[in-house]
Amino acid sequence: MDAAVAFYGKQPPAEEAKKIHIPLLLHYAENDERIDAGIKDFQAVLDAQQVPYNLYMYPGTDHGFHNDSTAARYNEAAANLAWQRTMEFFAKYLKTPA
Repeated sequence: MDAAVAFYGKQPPAEEAKKIHIPLLLHYAENDERIDAGIKDFQAVLDAQQVPYNLYMYPGTDHGFHNDSTAARYNEAAANLAWQRTMEFFAKYLKTPA
């Protein structure tokens, strides 16, 4: 794997996170206390391992903000921005050799 993107997913335990060495793009919902509780510890591991990552917290969003089949949580503006960032991230890190 050359790069990875996570949408509001639970972070791996520290011992597993230490195995990560690829660039990451991390999207989190502001109103997702259960998932967000592990962000600081995860960042500490990534920083210690010098893993390149970008983390975005989407204001006013709930877990599942990118899932357009759940109208109560879907946030079109945040979803579009997260998708744009995802495509730019993959274009940067997953370039096809010439």
